[in-house]
Amino acid sequence: MNHISFNLAQLHQYGSAFYDFLGLRKRFFVDQLGWDIPHDDDVEMDQYDNPTAFYSLVLRKGRVIAGIRAMPTTATWGSHTYMLRDAVAGKLGGIPSTIINKVAVSPNVWEATRVVISDEVTTQADRSLCLSLILDGVVDEAKSKGATEIMALCPPSFARTLRQIGYGAHLIGEPYVNAHDGRRYVAMSMPAERKMPLVAKISAVAKAAHAAKATHLSQPQPVHAPSVI
Repeated sequence: MNHISFNLAQLHQYGSAFYDFLGLRKRFFVDQLGWDIPHDDDVEMDQYDNPTAFYSLVLRKGRVIAGIRAMPTTATWGSHTYMLRDAVAGKLGGIPSTIINKVAVSPNVWEATRVVISDEVTTQADRSLCLSLILDGVVDEAKSKGATEIMALCPPSFARTLRQIGYGAHLIGEPYVNAHDGRRYVAMSMPAERKMPLVAKISAVAKAAHAAKATHLSQPQPVHAPSVI
């Protein structure tokens, strides 16, 4: 596995990686979960894929197998800001306007969305490592810009997953059930700070994956629920 990160000004340096990430998103969020979000036959892309966004991806043998999108909460592009803020403003169908109690507009706070890991990644250890690598990429970028916090809309179980790979997380809203896929989602926040070096993290991921085998099968978990524009 190898990790890459970029914004739209830099995506030409990585061949088709950005387009491949959009394709991976379409296969998961649209084809599997049935989300009503902008897409065509090949890719999913929305209003938050704009020059304020940052991308962190994992490739294996040249194929994009995991990725995440992030942006500062100061971001604006046309009539849109970032997803949670737009939801509170009533601009997004499907996400309640009460999803968070307080809207952040600060360079200290970033939002992460569209986390996805390919079904080609079949082991719990490899899925956890992919998640760790893409989150590390976002944390490094956000921290370099002065951020101290990253928030996202995720399944409640995601908080436990984050703790297993070395990131603390706490809830910043109340869960709700999404009408499109029937899953529960909740807003949560974590520090923009690595808790352990990669070598130690790989070991922790392997131990967590071994323990998880006895209790559940690994399932893809989307970060943020669908929005109807």
